[in-house]
Amino acid sequence: MELALANGDLLWLVLALLVGGLATGFLAGLLGIGGGGVLVPVLFETFTFLDVPESIRMHLVLGTSFAVIVPTAISSFRAHRSKGAVDMDVLRRLAPFVIAGVLVGIALVSVVSGSALKWVWVVCGYILAIKMALGREDWRIASDVPNNVPIRIAAFSIGLVSTLMSIGGGMFLVALFTLCGWSILKAVATSSGFGPIIAVPGLIGYVWAGWGNPELPAMSLGFVSLIGAAIIIPMSVLAAPIGVRVAHGISRRALELAFAAFLALVATRLLVSMM
Repeated sequence: MELALANGDLLWLVLALLVGGLATGFLAGLLGIGGGGVLVPVLFETFTFLDVPESIRMHLVLGTSFAVIVPTAISSFRAHRSKGAVDMDVLRRLAPFVIAGVLVGIALVSVVSGSALKWVWVVCGYILAIKMALGREDWRIASDVPNNVPIRIAAFSIGLVSTLMSIGGGMFLVALFTLCGWSILKAVATSSGFGPIIAVPGLIGYVWAGWGNPELPAMSLGFVSLIGAAIIIPMSVLAAPIGVRVAHGISRRALELAFAAFLALVATRLLVSMM
């Protein structure tokens, strides 16, 4: 597929990806969300502009998002761990169940349609937007993260849904940990540790699922756009530690409300695209 762009269009494309990369990294560090919540809509609009076939557009968006999340998530986790804020015991305990969910998600990616992936984003995007808008950090179901079957099922489900949404899982994990009595800072820091656990196998899975697809644009590796990743990754890695520093020093309420509105807009945009 030929992708011809005028110089002006190419400039705007590069600028959009650079800004998207900075926002991705910053939010990964600030909210522990892996950055996919910002990157997915940026890439969706970019690949729509480039006229990537509808049948693989969402797959390419999600695979490329994971390619960016991998280094961003690692950078965010290392920064939080250096501050001693990550609960490594909980990370080790829940990691196998999260990985199991990721593997099931990878198997589904190879068979589900782009519309199905959009629906996952629409439903979960609205749910997350409502949760962030409510901003109730005082809701509790436990005084600490338990070691029981329900928490393992939750970890598995988060790995599965995060793979289908191409996010680092932080949005779900932060909500889960705060419900279990953790401070928001500890929840953000520990959730950052799950980012690489979800993103690395997720990236490999999207490469595998798209391998040899004849509709892929030039310079793609499976469902991963190498051009998009190459532009965004350096910016996201640069910005992630900045987000971590800000997370350790300011109130998050205004940003939560702004991000809730953003998620709602993204979900609505994807919903409209299916009509």
